[in-house]
Amino acid sequence: MARIKNSFTELLSAQVGHEFAASQQYIAIAVWADAQDLPQLAARFYQHSLGERNHAMMMVQYMLDRDIAVTIPAVPAPQADFRGPIDALRTALGQEKQVTEQIEALFQAARAESDPLGEQFMLWFLREQVEEVANMSTLVAIAERADNDWFRIEEYLARETASSSNTGTPPSVAGGEV
Repeated sequence: MARIKNSFTELLSAQVGHEFAASQQYIAIAVWADAQDLPQLAARFYQHSLGERNHAMMMVQYMLDRDIAVTIPAVPAPQADFRGPIDALRTALGQEKQVTEQIEALFQAARAESDPLGEQFMLWFLREQVEEVANMSTLVAIAERADNDWFRIEEYLARETASSSNTGTPPSVAGGEV
């Protein structure tokens, strides 16, 4: 396998780890919510965790397709204890904002290196991040309005769907989407 090494590919390799770390963070939030008897919030984050895992595997597939060496990095332990739903959701929003900055850096690196395939690949993720930050911002606002009435969050989640508005064709997922 060819060893292509540059800023974009180094950042992309690191991003695989960031996506897996986000997946683990969302599992931790889901488990915390389950333990608090918040099944709607738990279900939302279990599902969101799978989405982040799939993002990592899309990047793995892209690297395989481009003959870029793939190494799956270790991820740090996620935060697992929260003071309440607002704290958990703010953690998730911070995670999404951080991932957005990382995806923007990837796009900029591809552009700086005149890598149109890398730029095109990152466009789907940029659209996805706009949606994910907006959705998480809404959940934080709902939780803040609900204050200590956690079941208002549950009612909102039961009523509202988290359907994606990212109409672009997503990249292929290595091993298949879960």
